[in-house]
Amino acid sequence: MTNEVQPTSGAFTLTKQDNGVAILSMDVPGESMNTLKAEFGDEISAMLDDIERDSSIKGVVLTSGKPSSFVAGADITMLAACKTAEDATTIAAGGQAIFDRIENMKATFVAAIHGPALGGGLELALACHYRVCTDSPSTQVGLPEVQLGLLPGSGGTQRLPRLIGIQQAMKMMLTGSPARAKQAKKYGIVDEVVPHSVLLKVAEQFALKRKPEREAPQKSVMDKMLEKTGPGRNMMFKKAREATFAKTKGNYPAPGYIIDVIETGMNEGVKAGLKAEAEAFGKLVMTPESFQLRQIFFATTEMKKENGVEGVKPEKMKKVGVLGGGLMGGGIAYVTSTKAGVPVRIKDVRAEGIANAMKYSYDILNKKVKKRFMRNSEMQKQLALLTGTLDYSGYQDADIVVEAVFEDLDLKQKMVADIEENCKESTIFASNTSSIPITQIAAKAARPENVIGLHYFSPVDKMPLAEVIAHDKTSDQVISSTVEFAKKQGKTPVVVKDGAGFYVNRILAPYMNEAANLILDGEPIDHIDKSLVKFGFPVGPVKLLDEVGIDVGTKIIPFLVEAFGERFTAPSAFDKVLADGRKGKKNQKGFYSYEGKKPGKEVDESIYELLSLSPSAKLSEKEVAERCVLMMLNEAARCLDEGVIRNARDGDIGAIFGIGFPPFLGGPFRYMDTLGIKHLVARLNHYATAVGDKFAPADVLVKMAENDQKFYN
Repeated sequence: MTNEVQPTSGAFTLTKQDNGVAILSMDVPGESMNTLKAEFGDEISAMLDDIERDSSIKGVVLTSGKPSSFVAGADITMLAACKTAEDATTIAAGGQAIFDRIENMKATFVAAIHGPALGGGLELALACHYRVCTDSPSTQVGLPEVQLGLLPGSGGTQRLPRLIGIQQAMKMMLTGSPARAKQAKKYGIVDEVVPHSVLLKVAEQFALKRKPEREAPQKSVMDKMLEKTGPGRNMMFKKAREATFAKTKGNYPAPGYIIDVIETGMNEGVKAGLKAEAEAFGKLVMTPESFQLRQIFFATTEMKKENGVEGVKPEKMKKVGVLGGGLMGGGIAYVTSTKAGVPVRIKDVRAEGIANAMKYSYDILNKKVKKRFMRNSEMQKQLALLTGTLDYSGYQDADIVVEAVFEDLDLKQKMVADIEENCKESTIFASNTSSIPITQIAAKAARPENVIGLHYFSPVDKMPLAEVIAHDKTSDQVISSTVEFAKKQGKTPVVVKDGAGFYVNRILAPYMNEAANLILDGEPIDHIDKSLVKFGFPVGPVKLLDEVGIDVGTKIIPFLVEAFGERFTAPSAFDKVLADGRKGKKNQKGFYSYEGKKPGKEVDESIYELLSLSPSAKLSEKEVAERCVLMMLNEAARCLDEGVIRNARDGDIGAIFGIGFPPFLGGPFRYMDTLGIKHLVARLNHYATAVGDKFAPADVLVKMAENDQKFYN
């Protein structure tokens, strides 16, 4: 005999059972994942009142009505309505009050977790007395608020350190990295990991237990000294602040607040910690950094829902060919088999090429097996999707073939002809070229409508962006299908117009060129790189050139000069560097030294001799960064004006995900809006006079400045 109580809004359902356990299920109507909203407060309170009044309820299992997730977090759209820090603090305090009430309920509460329990979802689970999760690969728990420039605002900063220890909890909050089921059990976040089929059954058994008397997390003697003694804690928090500042360069306020709030709670007690947490949450919501990071989140969420061409449904890619077994080919094969779960046929002219491409996947997966993130059987299953061939056998039924061969136009045109001859009529030919316009690759194609660009960034398994490049004859169907395919590989695809450099490399080239010009002006290489890392880039421009390969990084320049003229001309220094056999990290010889105790960390001083320079820093870090970044912003504005990208949003996501443009600045277009277009034009004009015409502001920026316009309304 069960008795259901159906609430008015329908997000929560309470099912009372004869065994003394009630099931409280959350299922937000019309949404694929559960998110916590402020307006649920009254509804949850009414449910808790009902549970409190009913003495037959001994335990409550909190579960999700969604088939593949628990609770993905709080609904961050509600933060846009906050006018002041106090408004946001009120939201946090409201969440804290409800979770405190759950923790203090007479009945035993158990969170039954399947799929993601992130942010507010994990905070809700932490307020329960026990947590049981499934062993599914989709199950993960974490507090990723830092990635939105925030901190956990519903008690997470206080409950997690007490449950699993300060250091592990702080690490999870500062990185935002989630833990898989087995890790969560090892850390002590969950009490049990079970197969999905018995999740509710096991959770009900826990719900009939008494509330746990939890002991302090088991720690080594060293950790106990750090976490349990005043001097130890002071040292631990001091070191955490130093390491965090070294990483963030002070550009992100949230990590500092996270450390402060944990420290307050540990030194002054939970009540003081919760008060500090709610206040810090309020302050962070109002920071420009959090605003920009939340915009990126909204933009990527929006992009996931879009087709390549509006109204044109994609075809499913059931079999994939990859031409070329180099680093890019290996990476493309890896994301196709592991993320998209589609069979991949790798073709190379040499057997070693195929072996190397296979090894790319094996090495990554084997690491996961060793760290116990994955079972060996799962690795074998994914590797079984990869096969190799020296000819075109097995290509006749490929839906899409991704080409990752050398940057040589004749070779790429031959590949198009081969695919047209050996595959079916509908097979898509996608080129991973970084520099050759797709129009040229498709010039001799019998079916040019099937030819498209699909440009990945290196390393393919880590970089989230893919540029989808349509030439004027590419069909809408092929665009939509390619965009969907890139999404299945775990990429954020941005559709760009064909042309030299496409979008990302076109805005990167003038930035890199300016860094090279600064070297020739005598600015020290490490000064240039440090200036741009301080500005917010993950690595400096010179280090980046060493990482990607000086030969590869400069290969695109002639295409850009041919298309856009003198402003893309690279300093002749690059020729000297290449003539000296310097290709960067790959041949252990570049702008940086790869010998000694710190390989790749210190400048190879012999580079100055080669270029007849005696370096000394004349410009401030701010001036160095400004000169390089202005060149990138100016070019980004031209790209939007010429329709290379469809809108400012795509331009921002492309720059952040493709080249690590500082996320806290929101991307080139949001940053230009923040600076103010008038100010931007004034600075470009200043450098056009002081340095040269290449800084002359783009016509579109001049017009926008005259009309007081912005890129975003």
